[in-house]
Amino acid sequence: MQKLFQTMLMGLAVLTSQADVVVVNEITPSKAESAWLEIDWETDLWEARKEAARTDKPIYLWEMDGHPLGCV
Repeated sequence: MQKLFQTMLMGLAVLTSQADVVVVNEITPSKAESAWLEIDWETDLWEARKEAARTDKPIYLWEMDGHPLGCV
């Protein structure tokens, strides 16, 4: 059993080194998927309200309830 496990680990190391670039390219978000990172998000609702009034733009509010680790 130990030899089988060692053989599998050795094969995994070769596979991993060859597949790293493919996996990274698959999971890396595209420029379009990352566009939201370029938005200057406001964390203070009152400041956002003042900015919205000043620039005559709506407020997009992303809000959730519950424990931050529970996402309820």
